[in-house]
Amino acid sequence: MANKKQRLASVDALRGFDMFWIIGGEALFLPLFALTGWSIFQFGHGQMQHTQWHGFSFYDLIFPLFIFLSGVTLGLANKSLRGLPLSQRAPVYRKSVKRLFLLILLGVVYNHGWGTGIPADLGEIRYASVLARIGFAWFFAAMIVWHFGLGTQCAIAAAILIGYCLLQMTVGTLTPDGSVNAWVDQHFLPGITYQNRAYDPEGVLSTIPAIINALFGVFAGRWLARYAGDHGAILKGLFSSAAICLLAGFLWHWVYPVNKELWTSSFVLITSGCCLLLLGIFYLVVDMWHWKTFTYFFAVIGCNAILVYIGTSLVNWQYSSKSLFGGVASALPDAAGTLLIACGVILLQWLVLRFLYKRGIFISP
Repeated sequence: MANKKQRLASVDALRGFDMFWIIGGEALFLPLFALTGWSIFQFGHGQMQHTQWHGFSFYDLIFPLFIFLSGVTLGLANKSLRGLPLSQRAPVYRKSVKRLFLLILLGVVYNHGWGTGIPADLGEIRYASVLARIGFAWFFAAMIVWHFGLGTQCAIAAAILIGYCLLQMTVGTLTPDGSVNAWVDQHFLPGITYQNRAYDPEGVLSTIPAIINALFGVFAGRWLARYAGDHGAILKGLFSSAAICLLAGFLWHWVYPVNKELWTSSFVLITSGCCLLLLGIFYLVVDMWHWKTFTYFFAVIGCNAILVYIGTSLVNWQYSSKSLFGGVASALPDAAGTLLIACGVILLQWLVLRFLYKRGIFISP
């Protein structure tokens, strides 16, 4: 039980690290660069921007890392429904379906935050969302894990990655308007697309390979459970798997580009490799070195990650930060004032989350 809790602490901390960039961490680099002139902060700011089309930046990893971590939780639970009577499986199915539809609903709410509200015209609602993709990826990964053995799970993952690649490479072109993703979204995706594009970055077809990001998380979670307490074996497995995924994704990129918008199979391998690498690092720091302050700061965020994400759409944290620190910020040089407001945004959200954390209030769908 102690080992399980430590591993979960690693996962919570890594999830918090992931969400840290969503709640305002990405805004720190530009004022830091203006204050110091250090090129590392300029590089960091560049990495906080999504790639426009082909390519990869650190900010492209935020979304798939969350999906990966949902799979890690599945792997740690190591649940199987094979051979169980329907009476025992039915409650699990009901809970899974409720979770899926709740995430879809929350995604719709998030999409229309900071605006005029959810449109009365159902055809003007954007149904595709980050939260919906997380829900679908987790749901189908769970169905695969609960009903098939390891060999079949690996075969399904390989079939999806290869089949998706062949579909994208042979039908249409890897362009925003000419991709098969755009065609499918225009014909089968209800509502509107993101910014009324020809495709939606969280559209129908590109959700399928995201399931594999969750499955990679499942495999990692099972590895953690299998070698609980054997730090050497855990790190060896995570880091070697990360190296294989990164190498395979990099080589595949030369003929089948890494592309977040289309969620290409090469993107799945690159992001899964990065996720495995980060999980290994956090396991090292949290479970082996026991950096308590580091762990606590990110765990506070990670334990209510969905709430954090929804909050960025529904609460104007920038306004709150300026209300508290705006006077001091205005007396500072521009870059220092901007940095103070950005830190205030993060601090206010962290204090709210700490309030919930200290009282054991963890909100999840």
